[in-house]
Amino acid sequence: MHLVLEYLAFFVAFRYYLFTRKRSEDTISTNNRLSIIIGAIFGALMLSRVVAFLENPPLHLEQGWIALFNNKTIMGGLFGGLLGVELAKKIIGEKQSSGDLFTLPIILGILIGRIGCFLAGVKEFTYGKQTTSFLGMDLGDGLLRHPITLYEIAFLVLLFGCIKVLQIQENRFQDGSYFKLFMIAYFSFRFFIEFLKPNTFFFLGLSSIQILCLFCLGYYYRTIRSALRYRF
Repeated sequence: MHLVLEYLAFFVAFRYYLFTRKRSEDTISTNNRLSIIIGAIFGALMLSRVVAFLENPPLHLEQGWIALFNNKTIMGGLFGGLLGVELAKKIIGEKQSSGDLFTLPIILGILIGRIGCFLAGVKEFTYGKQTTSFLGMDLGDGLLRHPITLYEIAFLVLLFGCIKVLQIQENRFQDGSYFKLFMIAYFSFRFFIEFLKPNTFFFLGLSSIQILCLFCLGYYYRTIRSALRYRF
């Protein structure tokens, strides 16, 4: 079921992207948009594997080289996709921001994929630490754990709704702002939620995912600084 929902997530997200593009005024040509998508795919494939390996290198090395290609993480995929897009845009000379059209489809895809992760229980490393909280659930090993995937699904539904409302209200945001909002919000959420997972913490008490989150937030530090100045 997890594999089925993973492929379904890709299919639904891409169909939703095509739907939103038809209903919007895309200033980027079809050829350039295709180049951007290819850049995103290659960037996501590469970094998703690297970050997944860094979550627990000794364990992945024990599993063999085939397992290294099978393991992946959405966090590495998102940031790798971002870097791949920026590289592709530099190569083709595209100056327009390209992220907004991808924002809601990406959130929808992650949401569907997380349902599969939840159904996989402890067979997928998206479960939480043991807890005595009323939120604790038996995910398949007889222990009450934080249902991390359910927390994330709830957050993604809320984030999807907020961005959708902003788009309907036609706020005069700068191009690319919705994608930046998604990346900043999602990587901030994942930074804190990772403390509820039985991670391997290698450096300064942080996991590889959390370190990647800090890199991403640093990448958007100008946007964060501008938002804080505007708010306060």
